[in-house]
Amino acid sequence: MSHNAWHNARTMYENDACAQALGIDIVEMDEGYAVVTMIITPQMLNGHKTCHGGQLFSLADTAFAYACNSQGLAAVASACTIDFLRPGFAGDKLTASARVKHQGKLTGVYDIEITNQQQKTVALFRGKSHRTGGSVTGEA
Repeated sequence: MSHNAWHNARTMYENDACAQALGIDIVEMDEGYAVVTMIITPQMLNGHKTCHGGQLFSLADTAFAYACNSQGLAAVASACTIDFLRPGFAGDKLTASARVKHQGKLTGVYDIEITNQQQKTVALFRGKSHRTGGSVTGEA
């Protein structure tokens, strides 16, 4: 477990209004790795009474952001894809686990899996990151 990864995540979370508004919690952190959770609320449902795909994307994208910034070097998404495999319903607790597959000097590739409380896969997400320069915490 990297204490620096947790420090970077806490620093980012303080300014992450979206993650806070969605009720996303960070539960595990390490370099190149992050696990976040979210409970689906009624406000997150679409017209079919299942979790809106945008909410699932936001959960996966949040795990991706924390994983690709875990080493303290500021990074943003340059491309993302998501495959929706099963629906989520109000009250479901979702877990998004992000893991680095490749990290170069400037670009990285991360795989994120969203599972529900029965450990069934809800969605698979792949993100490509680009390091922008600077640090996550603003420290030199």
